[in-house]
Amino acid sequence: MTTCQSTCLSLAICFAIILTGSTARCLAPEKQFTHPGILHTREELGFVKAKVAEGKEPWKSAWKELRSHSISRLDWKPNPVANVVRGVRNKPDIGGTNLMRDGAAAYAHAIQWTVTGEKAHANKAIEILNAYATSLKSVGGHDAKLLIGMAGISFANAAEILRHTQAGWGDRDQKQFERLLREVFYSGIKDFYPTANGNWDASMIQTMMAMGVFLDDRKMFQRAVDYYMRGEGNGAIRKYFNDFGECQESGRDQAHTQMGLGYLGCAAEIGWKQGVDLYGAYDNRLALGFEYTAKYNLGHDVPYAPYRSHKGRYNYRAISAKSRGRFSTIYERVHHHYHDRMGLKMPFVAQVIKKTRPERWRSSHASWGTLMYAEQPAAKGRANPAKAGRVNTRAPE
Repeated sequence: MTTCQSTCLSLAICFAIILTGSTARCLAPEKQFTHPGILHTREELGFVKAKVAEGKEPWKSAWKELRSHSISRLDWKPNPVANVVRGVRNKPDIGGTNLMRDGAAAYAHAIQWTVTGEKAHANKAIEILNAYATSLKSVGGHDAKLLIGMAGISFANAAEILRHTQAGWGDRDQKQFERLLREVFYSGIKDFYPTANGNWDASMIQTMMAMGVFLDDRKMFQRAVDYYMRGEGNGAIRKYFNDFGECQESGRDQAHTQMGLGYLGCAAEIGWKQGVDLYGAYDNRLALGFEYTAKYNLGHDVPYAPYRSHKGRYNYRAISAKSRGRFSTIYERVHHHYHDRMGLKMPFVAQVIKKTRPERWRSSHASWGTLMYAEQPAAKGRANPAKAGRVNTRAPE
C-alpha cells in the first residue's frame, strides 16, 4: 500500500490505495454490457426527470440552461456533409462544425426526451442520427481523428439513450447508424495518434469506449480501456499526468489541458458504468490532474516540472497562463465520482463547481454536467471489483 502525499500542491486529497496490478480488465465474457450505460443509466435519467419536475436548484437552472440553446429547439435542422474535412485549427472547415453541433443537438434532444416524455424530442434526435447515418461517408483532413473523438461521444450517447428508452427508432435505421460508427468513426480512430498532444488520444478513448458499449463490441471497448491504462501515446493516463497531477499540456494552455481532462473523465465514467474502474487507476491519477488544474486556474501557484511528450515532440518549459481561469464544462462528473461515490475531498474542483454552476454547453464536450450529475445517488453504477480489477481506495483521515 502506498500513500500519495500532496504537500507540494497543498492538495487535500491524500489517497491510500492498493493497486491491483495497475490494470483494468474488461467485462467477463458471460457478462453483457449494461444498457443504457455510456454516461447515463436508466436510474440516473429517472433521477434527473424527478428533480426537474420538482423545480428545485441546481436542476431548475441547469434545465433552463439546456433548454435555452438553439440546438435544443425542435426546429433544429441537421446539416450533414457527405465528406467532412477539418484542417489544422479547423481550417478548412467543411462540415466539421456541423458534425459537432448536430451531435450535441442529438444528445440534447435525447436528454429532453427522457426528462419530458415528449416524443417530438425523440423524433428530433432520431432525425439527426438518421441524417448522418445515410449521408456521412468520410471524415478527413489533418484534424479528422480529433474531430471524430470530440463529436462521436455525443452521437453515441444520443443513440444509446434512444435505443434503450422505447423512443421508436427503427431497427433498420439503427443498423445504418451502426455502419456509420464502424466504417467511418471507428476506422478513423482505431489506431489513435500517439505523438499528438494528449487531448487527441483522450478524445478517441472516450468515443471508442462509448461506441463499444452501444455496439456491444467488447473488443472495441477493451482496445480503448487498454490504451487509457497503458497506451504509448500522450493521452494514456500515466502519459497525460505526472505523479503530482501536472498535465502534458499544462505548459501549452489551459483550454487544451481541460479538453484532455474532460475526455478522460468521460472515459472513466463509461468504464464505471460497465464495472471497470478507470477513475482509481494509478493512485487516482485522474483526480490529481483535476485538482492540479483546478487549483492553478483558481489563481493558486502549483509546481511545474518540464517533461517531454511521447517521442519528444512537445517539451513545454513552463506552465502556461493562456486561458487561465476559463473553466470548461468538465468538473461536475468527476466531482460526483470522487466526492459522492468515494468520499474523497476535491476542494479545488468543488470551488470551480461553485463558480460555474450550472455547467453549460460546449460543442467540444459532452455537456450538461450539473443537470446530469449533481447529487446523483452515489450507489448507482458502482464498479464491480471482481470483474474490473478495481482499485481499493479510502478517504483521507
